Amino acid sequence: MIKVGDTLPHTTLMEYSEVEGEGCSIGPNAVDVAKATAGKTVAVFGLPGAFTPTCSAKHVPGYVDHAAELKAAGVDEIWCVSVNDAFVMGAWARDLHTAGKVRMLGDGSADFAKATGLTLDLTARGMGVRSNRYSMLVKDGKVATLNVEGPGKFEVSDAQTMLTQAANKSL
Repeated sequence: MIKVGDTLPHTTLMEYSEVEGEGCSIGPNAVDVAKATAGKTVAVFGLPGAFTPTCSAKHVPGYVDHAAELKAAGVDEIWCVSVNDAFVMGAWARDLHTAGKVRMLGDGSADFAKATGLTLDLTARGMGVRSNRYSMLVKDGKVATLNVEGPGKFEVSDAQTMLTQAANKSL
């Protein structure tokens, strides 16, 4: 499993864009993780799936609600990563009003989840291999903090924990 001090894996996530801009066309666009985190502080949180109960009611809304505070604490971008395709992530973004606050990034084949060792096997529930629930503060592509939830828990990957960590300038 990835740990504090490690560099994020060289993988690609996908983001659905509804409008053209800054080199992005309408539709799914590739996001090279290494390039997108270079020189930035990024709050990344992963979760098992779009439109699932805890993810939709608590996890994403917390980051949307605290986006301005996170940015004031030095976070350049906030990423939500889930093992879903870019179209589903785009629909979920519209539903949760994340535009301009949280980038909703699809890890459709679980490449990022597997490369970080942050997978969750939900095959018995008909969901296959998914992302575990976690959050991490990434500075210039390296993991500065990592908060991995225990099975069925939502206690340490929330936006408030990330805000506290981002505000601690010594990390």
